[in-house]
Amino acid sequence: MSFFKRLFGGKTESRPEVKDRTVHNLKIGDIVTYDLQDYEVVGKLSYNDHGFKWSAYQLQGVQEVIWLGVEMDDELELGIYKKSTLKLQEPLPKEIEHEGIMYYLDETGSAIVKGEGRSQNVDGVKCKYAEYYDEDDEKALSVEIWGGDVEASTGYSIEEYELKIIAGSH
Repeated sequence: MSFFKRLFGGKTESRPEVKDRTVHNLKIGDIVTYDLQDYEVVGKLSYNDHGFKWSAYQLQGVQEVIWLGVEMDDELELGIYKKSTLKLQEPLPKEIEHEGIMYYLDETGSAIVKGEGRSQNVDGVKCKYAEYYDEDDEKALSVEIWGGDVEASTGYSIEEYELKIIAGSH
């Protein structure tokens, strides 16, 4: 036995291993820096549409709340979304003009949602969704129907290198 082990004891404390955070494994309490602003992950929605899965993280900043959409299709797709004041009702149209931008329907479906953090109130709920994009596929309009409530968010794509993630817990 070494001198130091005899002097200080041979037991080593086992600490939980901190796993590197990525956009695929963010947890409530983590910090995401985007566009020179820090946001805390306060909610997470995990969607499952018949095996096709994606996530949305609710990010609380000092001045605003944004959503980070994470989808692994053929490649990683990331988007920043903000709640919109657009009022819609079913049936949803194939084209929507909002704030001078024309959006075209791209896909629709329904998903079972798992909610965590501030979003836990929708855990296990089924929601219908529709995705719209502008002519250049640069701007997005995301529509979700929760029961009778229709919510819209506007967004745009970002690249993974634009985000910095700091683990807030193990």
